[in-house]
Formats: sequence, C-alpha cells, structure tokens
Amino acid sequence: MDLILWRHAEAEDLDETDEGGGDDLSRRLTPKGEKQAARMAAWLDRQLPEGTRIWSSPAVRTEQTVLALGRRYRVRHELAPDGTPQWLLDVVQWPDARHPALVVGHQPTLGRVVAGLLGIESGECSIRKGAVWWLRRRERHQGWQTVLLCVQSPELL
Repeated sequence: MDLILWRHAEAEDLDETDEGGGDDLSRRLTPKGEKQAARMAAWLDRQLPEGTRIWSSPAVRTEQTVLALGRRYRVRHELAPDGTPQWLLDVVQWPDARHPALVVGHQPTLGRVVAGLLGIESGECSIRKGAVWWLRRRERHQGWQTVLLCVQSPELL
C-alpha cells in the first residue's frame, strides 16, 4: 500500500486578536501558498497511481491545497489539526487497503505518522509546508517493511 502525505501549503497566521481567539480551521492559503499548492498538485497529478483515494482535513487551507489537484476528495474530521496519527491511519485503512491513499493534513500529525511508520525514535519528523512524503508498505524477505519512496517540496519544482 502507498501512503502519500501532503502538508497544506503556506497559510495565513492565526489572528488571535479576534474576540473568539481566532478560528484555526478558517485560515486560508497565502498567495505564496496558492503557488506552492499549484506546483505540487501538477507534480502529483503526473505521479499518482490510478485509483488513489484522496482525503483532506476540514480546514480551509487543506481544502484549498487539495483543490489545486482537481480530483475528487473526501473531508474527514479525524484529519483536523487536533487529529491523531492513529485516526489518520484508520481513515486510510493502513496497511490493509488495496488502493493508494493521499492525505492532505497538518503538522505535527503528519510528521508523527512518518516517524511511527519509519521507526524514528524521537517520534517526530518535520514536514515542510506544501511538501509531500510518499511511503510504501511492502513485503520483503517474508516480513513487512515501510519504505520512504520520495520526499518532494514545492520549492524544488
């Protein structure tokens, strides 16, 4: 199974001067973030395997990021900024799904998923805004392993 993790592109800062303390879910992409999303979406469109299932956090910035791809996607509340790595893995049915999965989400959850699947002891991995990390679970020598296939950043496209 392939698991593709895409961190939302650059977004506006949280305006904590609002009376409600700011609404994190309504933060929008900046003009730079829109460009990052478009560059990464063009690259992903050429790379994604047929049948890839796409999920997004309900945050505006993640939906704006995934909309650049121009493909159907589903919003899942489990992928919101307060989601857990296990919730993300449950949504995509890792490692048992028969189709590749693309998740557009947030730090630190995405980095914690990567760290957990790759056995990084600190439990944390930094993922840049707009970047994609592509993981694959495969059978090797009568055992299962997760390998990192690719890390791509919009700055390198």
